Amino acid sequence: MPQVSIDDIAAATKAALIHHGAGEWQAGEVARATAHAEAHGNVICGLQYLESYCTQLASGRVDGLVMPEVSQPRPGAVLSDARCGFAQPAFTSGRDRAVAQARAQGIAMFAVAQSHTCTSLGYFTEQIAREGVIAIGFTNASPVVAAPGGKARVIGTNPISMSVPDGSGGLALHFDFSTSAVALGKINMAKYAGEPIPEGWAVDENGAPTTDPEAALCGSLCSAGGYKGWGFGVMAELMAAAMTGSVNSLDVGGLKLPDGPPHRLGQMYLIMDSGTFTDQFGARLTRLAEAVAEDEGARLPGQSRMAATHVDVPDALWDRCKELAG
Repeated sequence: MPQVSIDDIAAATKAALIHHGAGEWQAGEVARATAHAEAHGNVICGLQYLESYCTQLASGRVDGLVMPEVSQPRPGAVLSDARCGFAQPAFTSGRDRAVAQARAQGIAMFAVAQSHTCTSLGYFTEQIAREGVIAIGFTNASPVVAAPGGKARVIGTNPISMSVPDGSGGLALHFDFSTSAVALGKINMAKYAGEPIPEGWAVDENGAPTTDPEAALCGSLCSAGGYKGWGFGVMAELMAAAMTGSVNSLDVGGLKLPDGPPHRLGQMYLIMDSGTFTDQFGARLTRLAEAVAEDEGARLPGQSRMAATHVDVPDALWDRCKELAG
């Protein structure tokens, strides 16, 4: 298994996307996100998505040349319409305006609408937080999760992410998790490895709990924490789809299917200035962090997160990436 530099991952991703019809700027934005995922160990949102990006560019399921349209329908509300293109360029197009609105007014809503899957939601909230403001993000995905007690797939893994700045250009707190018990990619990984999955991850097509990844893929995922996770998943669905005018999870085909209708997914970001009501935010965060630090083995979310400069990439995957790059 070769060790590959993050710079080489970004370069190969960008070349592959351009080779399959993306514009240079659009490809660069997606490549940066892909490399960032690999650098932070988020392999499910990294190079494993590259082939589907390329096949969907070739089939027209995602438009790699379209330019996002940014508008401001109300004070404190910024909308970036991806126009069936990638989420990353749409986010970049509206981010600075949304952050400026949050600084001016204390809070802002930033919506990305009608986009291809954003893949790693935390990648976006992290960028906002590094500008010195708090970010909470929501997105939805193709339907894979059943309601507790049910068996029909009605919402996606529907992640929620939150990033809090440390005042020095870094992050004091960061988390990004699906509201499902697990990401669908981990079920696939267990299938390929011939391993069972833990009970509580999924139900089979009849709604019965299963540890068989094959049965899980024919059934539905469960929500994290049962009804509690289900509530958060529904909240993310409404924030990402209903608030942005994008589609319900129910109306999205499999995210990696080579052709079919565009994803048309949405993301919603709430951006807040921590000094809007008080100057005590930093002190309260420090108080919490110190209490956690005193408890041996405990940590705040994202506290030990570090970016790698080189990562192991399976031979077959890296060979395929180079093939895609021409």
